[in-house]
Amino acid sequence: MLNNPTKLLFTMTLMTGTLITISANSWFGAWMGLEINLLSFIPLMTNTKNLLSTEASLKYFLTQALASATLLMAVILAALMLSTPESFLIKNSFLTTLINSTLLLKMGAAPFHFWFPGVMEGLNWLNSLMLMTWQKIAPLILISYNLKINLFMSLIIVLCILVGSLGGFNQTSLRKILAYSSINHLGWMLAALSIGENLWLLYFSVYTFLSFAMVYMFNNFKVFHIQQVFSLNYISPVNKFALFITLLSLGGLPPFLGFLPKWIIIQNMVQTGHLTLITLMVTLTLITLFYYVRTSFSAFMLTYSETTWSQPLVSMKINVLTLMLSIMSTLGLTLCTLMFNMF
Repeated sequence: MLNNPTKLLFTMTLMTGTLITISANSWFGAWMGLEINLLSFIPLMTNTKNLLSTEASLKYFLTQALASATLLMAVILAALMLSTPESFLIKNSFLTTLINSTLLLKMGAAPFHFWFPGVMEGLNWLNSLMLMTWQKIAPLILISYNLKINLFMSLIIVLCILVGSLGGFNQTSLRKILAYSSINHLGWMLAALSIGENLWLLYFSVYTFLSFAMVYMFNNFKVFHIQQVFSLNYISPVNKFALFITLLSLGGLPPFLGFLPKWIIIQNMVQTGHLTLITLMVTLTLITLFYYVRTSFSAFMLTYSETTWSQPLVSMKINVLTLMLSIMSTLGLTLCTLMFNMF
C-alpha cells in the first residue's frame, strides 16, 4: 500500500480526519472531521479486481452518509434549542439519544450493526483491520462526551454483546466472525468508556493489538474461511498453534492477555454498583468464547491431519513475528500482574 502514492495520501487524510474530530471544540468541527475521514476511507476500500469491494464501499458510504446527515440535523437542533450550542455537553435527553444513536450507527454497534458484517466481507484484511480499529476511535471519543449508564446505554451495551455472541455462531467466513467479535467488544468498550477514558484506552489498545495479530496471521497464511484454517497442513504446527492461541485471547479466555481489560472492567463495574449489567455482559460473552473454543479444539484435535505424500510440502519455517505476537498474547496477563506486584 505504501508504494502507491494515492493510497498513502488517502491514508494520511483518513488519519487527519480522525484527529480533527477528536481535537475539535465544536460539534460542527467534529462533523467535518468525520466527513473527511469517510471520504478518505472509500477510495481505500475500492479495488478493481474485487467486485465485492465496490458493493462494500457503496454500503459503507450510504450508511455513513445517513449517520452524518442525522448528526448534522441533531447538532443544528441543539444550536437552535440551547443557549450554548458550542458546548459538547447537551442537557436535552432526546438530542443526546439522537446524537448517540448516529455515532453508534457510524461505528456499527448493535442494533445499528446490520451494515457492518456485509461491508467487512467485501474488504481485504488490511482494510478490515482499519474498519475494526481506527474507524471506531472518533465516534467513541464523541460518544464519551454525553455518555451515562442510563437505560438506553445499558440496553445498547447488552445488545452489542448479545448480537456479537449469537451473530458469529454459524458463520464460516473469518471476516464475518471478526466483525461480530468487534460488535461484542464494542459493548465492553462502551462500558469501559462510561467508567473512564483511561480504562477505554487500555481496552482499545489490547483489542487493537490482538486484532492486528489475528489479521496479520490470516493475511500471511492467505485464509478467509474456517475450512481453510482446518486444512492448514502446509504451515508449521507452531504457527497454527500461535494462530489459535491468539484467537482464544481475542475471545477473552482467562490465562491470556485478552482477559486483562475485561477483568479490570468487571472489577470497576462491581465497585460502581452495576451488578446486573456486568453479570449479563459476562454471561453473554461466554457464548462468544464457546464458539472460539469449539473452532480451536476442532482444528487442534479432530481435523488436524498430515498426509505422508504432502510431508515435503509442509513449511517448517516458523514466522518470527507470528511467534512474538502469540507469546505476547499468551503471557501478557501474567507479565502485567507480575509487573503490578513488583512495582
